[in-house]
Amino acid sequence: MDSNFLGLTAIVTLGYQFIFFVITALLKFDKVTDFAGSTNFIVLAILTLVLQGSWYFRQVILSLFVVIWGLRLGLFLLMRILQWGEDRRFDDKRDNLGKLAIFWILQAIWVWTVSLPVTVVNASDKQPPLQAQDIIGWIMWSIGILVEITADQQKLAFKNSPENRGKWCTVGLWKYSRHPNYFGEIFLWWGVFLASTPVLEGAKWLVVVGPVFVTLLLLFVSGIPLLEASGDKKFGNVAAYRSYKRKTSPLILLPPGVYGNLPQWFKAILLFEFPLYSRNLPQEELSWNRRSQQGSRAEQKMS
Repeated sequence: MDSNFLGLTAIVTLGYQFIFFVITALLKFDKVTDFAGSTNFIVLAILTLVLQGSWYFRQVILSLFVVIWGLRLGLFLLMRILQWGEDRRFDDKRDNLGKLAIFWILQAIWVWTVSLPVTVVNASDKQPPLQAQDIIGWIMWSIGILVEITADQQKLAFKNSPENRGKWCTVGLWKYSRHPNYFGEIFLWWGVFLASTPVLEGAKWLVVVGPVFVTLLLLFVSGIPLLEASGDKKFGNVAAYRSYKRKTSPLILLPPGVYGNLPQWFKAILLFEFPLYSRNLPQEELSWNRRSQQGSRAEQKMS
């Protein structure tokens, strides 16, 4: 890897996030948080592309992908939070400088780490002709961002409808996944990584930490667990919601009729249905799930 580029992007990322941290800390204005994260990706992609100055097709395409993703997501999240008026993630951080600083440090790590594949591609002097990995990666990115945009717009329209107040979203892609936007996000970053592999050699393969990081982040930290916990607390006593959870995949888009009939072990191992996504359900529901699993195993043994 080009250590100069890695060091530069780290410094730029820390500086960029520090500016917005100061704004948030001094003005108690946290509505620019997601905008700061998304646009930081754009800054790094353009900076590394321009500084290297080679302008190979692979570099331009991947940088353009990041710019499109960053602008779309940044503006979408900014307009949404301005419309909603508050970011509840900061309810326990606005008056706690330490917690606020940790959040911004983690955001800087997220930006720098997930940007690594594009940073290394833009910094590399090795640019072989286009290969199958490039095309497949570009297709994955295209599918991922289309899914993410569609899911975001469907949920926004659902929540903006007065008749849906107090309901959970089950329209469009949300019929097939409880978090289709996160599926799109993860899928597009793995596509970016795959498209970077033709230039990877030796230690450069460590950039796989980028898509791994965003996957783990959404599966276990700030993505699905928080939203599942929130949904369970709001609707956990509603039978229709519990049925939706049992029949709907947490991440990968699948027909409810297929997912709902799969054994629990299969869901947990291959489809990311982890126990932590249901730990906030009422105890009677958890007991019902255990009884259902035991009954299914008994039926399988009898058959």
